Amino acid sequence: MTEERYRPGRHEQEPPAARLRRAAAEVFGWESLSDEQTRAMGAVLDGRDGLVVMPTGAGKSAVYQVPGVLLDGPVVVVSPLLALQRDQMAGLPDGDGAPGAVALNSDLTAAGAQAAWEAVRRGEARFVYLSPEQLAKDEVVTRLAEARPSLFVVDEAQCVSLWGHDFRPDYLRLEQAARRMGRPPLLALTATAAPPVRTEIAERLGMDRPVLTMASFDRPNIRLEAVRFLDDDARRRAVVERAAAEPKPGIVYAGTRKESEAYAAELADLGLTAVPFHAGLPAAERARVHDAFLAGETDVVVATTAFGMGIDKEDVRFVLHASLPGSLDAYYQEVGRCGRDGKPALAVLHHRTEDTGMRRFFAGRAPGREVLTEVADAVHEHGDDPADLDRLHRETGLARRRVTAAVNLLQEAGAVRTGEEGEILPDPATPPSVAAERAEEAAEAHRRTDHSRVDMARAYAETTGCRRRFLLGYFGERYEPPCGTCDRCEAGGTEEPPPERAHPAAVDYPVGSRVRHGEWGRGTVLSEDGDRITVLFDRTGYRTLSLAAVAGQDGLLTVVPEGGA
Repeated sequence: MTEERYRPGRHEQEPPAARLRRAAAEVFGWESLSDEQTRAMGAVLDGRDGLVVMPTGAGKSAVYQVPGVLLDGPVVVVSPLLALQRDQMAGLPDGDGAPGAVALNSDLTAAGAQAAWEAVRRGEARFVYLSPEQLAKDEVVTRLAEARPSLFVVDEAQCVSLWGHDFRPDYLRLEQAARRMGRPPLLALTATAAPPVRTEIAERLGMDRPVLTMASFDRPNIRLEAVRFLDDDARRRAVVERAAAEPKPGIVYAGTRKESEAYAAELADLGLTAVPFHAGLPAAERARVHDAFLAGETDVVVATTAFGMGIDKEDVRFVLHASLPGSLDAYYQEVGRCGRDGKPALAVLHHRTEDTGMRRFFAGRAPGREVLTEVADAVHEHGDDPADLDRLHRETGLARRRVTAAVNLLQEAGAVRTGEEGEILPDPATPPSVAAERAEEAAEAHRRTDHSRVDMARAYAETTGCRRRFLLGYFGERYEPPCGTCDRCEAGGTEEPPPERAHPAAVDYPVGSRVRHGEWGRGTVLSEDGDRITVLFDRTGYRTLSLAAVAGQDGLLTVVPEGGA
């Protein structure tokens, strides 16, 4: 950064791209920006809504940070974890010309919260970080509206999507929060978003023709492997031995809290600095583990999926999964935490057939009929005095997350709606019992989809073709094997296996086309893998279809013309 203080209005006559490059260099010390970053930043400066899908480490945060210093008002950044908020603030530059930032969260004392709000009021806080749960508070939204934000950023935007592996119910209330703040331009950022997730992010946030910016999902420096086990003890030994043998640091993802502690103990017995991390640990301990890992003081973190979102560490050498992930969305994001420095890294999935049942059990958990009925009754009882989420939580005695999830399902079923002030309004024509029934049907549809995502993770683990092609195809990106850096492509020794040949019927169902199945209804073709295609059906989720079987049954799968019903 130059010694002269950066002043946003000093170069307003320059072309937007030049202004962005100047701000990047003078404020942040970045001498270059990628084409994807520049395009997405330009959309922000133009006041357009934007959706940015870039792999971990590709510089998503810069997309709002650089134009943020050129805009007139504060930038509100919704970030799901306190540790992630700390990392983002720590990554901002220091000095007189640096933009100010505050985080509004439950860790603040009353004095700290007052000081943060004063910084916002005086215009000293260019960036305001907070969780979606904070935006569920009426007074927080009111005070932010008074500050007239110039941009509303949703980080880790896959949490908006019911299809996404990190779904958080409070993310579905962000559209209302943005409207109450005067509806500034919206910017959604995510490192992993398959086509249906991208669509739902835009819809759930109420985005207006968002500019989509995508970088390739391919991380060629990460070697991909998967190993199937018949015996759980053999799997446990293999995970421990691999974690002990590979260059450090690394991450092991375990299926449960108990397993994370057991693996960490075994690795520690071998003399490694290995620690568990899961949501059941005290907040202070989770923060200590997180900070120690970033500081290079830990060889291996053995974690549930609670660890790693947005982690900014370039030298992670391996990510091992000790069980099947719940989805390829989750798997890709977790794998993406290794090899961010571009050097060789390793991702190994250790799995058993029995994992599928466990993952199906955890997938698609939603409020049952009893909870849905109780919340629907409470909404209707208020009549002319509608309640907000906090009031419903207090009056029902249900956990706030369950209340939020129930209201979201009721709203999806058309039985309730959210007012401009965050109040929950019933549909007078829909009795609570009918509302609960419709919401339960919506929950069951999501459950079927979540189960299909587990099936796709298992299909990846058991594929006989190039793993990179399978993984990238899931995200709608074409790839021609061999990749040379997965166990399947290397299975034939030093000779490269020939590319998998497409079935002749593949030309009838191009990737991206809309199709209709005789039993499963409408869907979108996501990928083609030799003699198979993968289709995401609107009502039943992911299905992998044999092209030979489809070709042998006239009318089973037909292409829907663009704009067709």
